[in-house]
Amino acid sequence: MSVISAGPFPLMAVLGLVAVFIAWLSARAMATAADGARRRAGAVVIDAFLLGVLGARMAHVLWHAGDYLPQPLSVIRLGDGGYSVWAGLAVALAYALWRTWRHAPRKPVLMGLAAGAAFWLVGGMALFALQRSTIVLPDIVLADVRGAPVPLSAHAGKPLVVNLWASWCGPCRREMPTLARAQAAHPRIGFVFANQGEDAAEVAAYLRGEALAPGNILLDPGSELMRLTGARALPTTLFFDADGRLRAAHMGELSRATLEARLRELQ
Repeated sequence: MSVISAGPFPLMAVLGLVAVFIAWLSARAMATAADGARRRAGAVVIDAFLLGVLGARMAHVLWHAGDYLPQPLSVIRLGDGGYSVWAGLAVALAYALWRTWRHAPRKPVLMGLAAGAAFWLVGGMALFALQRSTIVLPDIVLADVRGAPVPLSAHAGKPLVVNLWASWCGPCRREMPTLARAQAAHPRIGFVFANQGEDAAEVAAYLRGEALAPGNILLDPGSELMRLTGARALPTTLFFDADGRLRAAHMGELSRATLEARLRELQ
């Protein structure tokens, strides 16, 4: 079973959208039909959600400002991840309290937001528990660039980052230098770069052309790791703890800030 994504979408994002719908629907259901109260309650919920997301992003960026300085444009890549949940909830609540002071029914809005937040938090905890219990480091044998077999389990016993990539993938190429630098900076965390679907000559030509020499480049010509982990796109980066349990998964290009945040969670 895979809990990494639902089609092309991360499941936490899907949970968030469902939570917003529940909050909006609950607020409208509890508001009276008189004087457009339902419309106003629903509008406040949507605005609170959008401002909460913005506040969560800004708080995370400020907290990790040092990681964003080398790549300042990564601040606006919202899909890269990096949100302070509690800051987002605080901003959403503050806006809802202010907006319902006179212009919208307060109780339906707050109850709707509470229903949506409860669904998102409970769903997120359940998803995390399911992820840890069902997705473990795959027992698969890959090959190095010389063709020698390398069991992925040889890297077990310490935190491990597994990057699924291909040389034809633009986001993979852009994030590879960031991952290579992180590999050198974090010797207590293992890194495996599992190429998907290409042969040794293609991989070697790419590395020579980019002047890259990360360790643990492995070949997965049949893309078995994508199948076993449920990854739906490249690049996908998987973060396993020392027990071989999946702690996090990132689909898409990683910024330095998001990568460093994930590595701190593993240590």
